[in-house]
Amino acid sequence: MDTLQASAREDKVYRIFIVIGIIIVAFNLRPAITSIGPLIGVIRDDVGLSNWSVGLLTSLPLIAFAVMSPIAPRLGNRLTNERALLLGLVFLFVGICIRSISVMVLLFVGTLLVGLGIAICNVLLPGVVKENFPLKVGLMTSVYSTAMGIFAAGASGLSVPLASGINLGWQKALLVWSIPTIIGIILWSYLANRRKVDLNNGMKYIHTRNNRMWHSPLAWQVAAYMGLQSFLFYVTISWLPEILHDYGVSMETAGWMLSFTQFVGLPASFLVPIIAGRLASQRGIVLTMGAFAISGYAGLLLGSSYTIMIISTILIGFALSGSFALALAFLAMRARDAKQAAELSGMAQSFGYILAAIGPMLIGYLYDLTHMWMVPLVSLIIVSFMVVLFGLRAGRNRYVL
Repeated sequence: MDTLQASAREDKVYRIFIVIGIIIVAFNLRPAITSIGPLIGVIRDDVGLSNWSVGLLTSLPLIAFAVMSPIAPRLGNRLTNERALLLGLVFLFVGICIRSISVMVLLFVGTLLVGLGIAICNVLLPGVVKENFPLKVGLMTSVYSTAMGIFAAGASGLSVPLASGINLGWQKALLVWSIPTIIGIILWSYLANRRKVDLNNGMKYIHTRNNRMWHSPLAWQVAAYMGLQSFLFYVTISWLPEILHDYGVSMETAGWMLSFTQFVGLPASFLVPIIAGRLASQRGIVLTMGAFAISGYAGLLLGSSYTIMIISTILIGFALSGSFALALAFLAMRARDAKQAAELSGMAQSFGYILAAIGPMLIGYLYDLTHMWMVPLVSLIIVSFMVVLFGLRAGRNRYVL
């Protein structure tokens, strides 16, 4: 009896650490990228880059997401999800450190490593949730997408104050975000070691080499929804501060407005997956988020008054946070088990982030061509309509396989 009670206590402690571990990983999934946007002009001028090439600082991690996403589930199969997540955090830590050196080559090499590390964690986290909390997918997705949003928003708002307010410079301001990765590495070292014990007690991972997921129409629709909403997100965190600055807002205020855009979306991050989990079809949520996005970008297009900017950023914040949380929920809800969730996550994020990677560079290029924000903003409105179209297909009550 004592042995059973001890085992139950150990299992409870392990599950608590898994929840904490999921949240810590979520904390690390965005700051290394969202901290770039408010500093993008400073980095451009300091290193000597054009608008389209400095857009690579946001696009390069997305390219890494696309390359690594199909590989990550195989890493999880071979190493266990816990060890693979630990590897991802190590990549992320090294990348942040290298990127903080003011040398052009190291800036891009570090950015690539950042992308590889985040990609591994991005892909495997829905599978970890599905495996450990199969009956609470919506709630756990809400928890980690909200945690992700909090640190993403904080990173955007703190970038300029860290860099210029306390004179850290852009290099050390970016280096600050290595601290959560250190905490994650320590915690997931414990979880990976614990999983090794479980494997020795008979738990085996099933290896797979089939490509059925790539032949599923619904999987492609989920992937397109994931990619197009990510296109909007990464363009926004890269260029919204510059758009607002062109409208007469100081760069520090523009950084905080980008942070506000993400903070205001936190209720949507938390509520959307819970609501989605209770509905047979998620089409109504897709339409609502799409309407917010279209209205928000149209507001920025039509007027530059402070009131319109605030209303537009609120609408964009709700749209981006809600759509992203719904995309994460789709990865688990459209799959029958944890293994399918990891495969769908890998496939959807591989294709999806190819689309997303185009965004910051394309918008920077359009601005370089036109020297005005009208064409880029019209492009974002068109992409918002496309998000709705693919979301209506992905939101049907079906499984990918």
